[in-house]
Amino acid sequence: MRIKFWGARGSIAVSGGCFNRYGGDTACLEITGESGETVIIDAGTGIRRLGKKLAAQDVSTYHILFTHYHWDHILGFPFFAPIYKKNMAIKISGCPHSDQSVSAMIAKTMEPPNFPVPYQAVSASFVEKKIEPKQSFEAGGMKVESVPLSHPNGGSGYKFTENGKTFVFLTDNELGFKHPGGLGIEGYAEFCRGADLLIHDGEYRDEEYHKRGGWGHSTFGQAVELAVMAGVPKLCLFHHNQERSDSEIDLIVDFCREKTQGGTFEIVAASTDLEVEV
Repeated sequence: MRIKFWGARGSIAVSGGCFNRYGGDTACLEITGESGETVIIDAGTGIRRLGKKLAAQDVSTYHILFTHYHWDHILGFPFFAPIYKKNMAIKISGCPHSDQSVSAMIAKTMEPPNFPVPYQAVSASFVEKKIEPKQSFEAGGMKVESVPLSHPNGGSGYKFTENGKTFVFLTDNELGFKHPGGLGIEGYAEFCRGADLLIHDGEYRDEEYHKRGGWGHSTFGQAVELAVMAGVPKLCLFHHNQERSDSEIDLIVDFCREKTQGGTFEIVAASTDLEVEV
């Protein structure tokens, strides 16, 4: 499996010289398995650039998985070029929210008076699937398992497995506070056990978290603790705070590596255009 990050920023997109290396786009991942099919996780602002690449390819089907429907994870949807192509079939899947469908949730990004182009202008057809908590399904030839996130309004994290290799994606997951439907850190450690890679929310420093506990995000120290508990050999920090500069993220990675000195796993921070093989 190949994972490419098209956006790793949290809450809101940012720009400027101090964000060049890790990037300013919000959540979007592209996953390619052995079948060659494209699976996308989330439609943050990073999906715009991904869409330009995909629109130039002779492919008629994509699969988009949504972790949840907060703005930073869906705001790029109207700018995803393939949705305006005829004969395009897009499989969309995500956790249920109330009694609203996945398509109803993402259509909100194009509702007046917030967007000038109506959802009805979309030319692609959608095949929709709701993902229930702790469900197993197939996407792009890969086995996918879901787990409920500990986050306001809920959400789903995902575990991908192919040819004996596994990675887990848990963004917007608060390890220090148990939101309705969420698990404790022990439950997430069990879900991650045996994975080759864990991509996890590392939004806050400890001093920031003291003021923002309950907002739905973890500290980078909590993400490290989870990786240690689960015995995962590689941790990738994700959902970087909107104020976090490149140099500050570098310091966080260095701190985490020093904290786990003598350990057996690798720590990196997600950056725009980073590619990881599992």
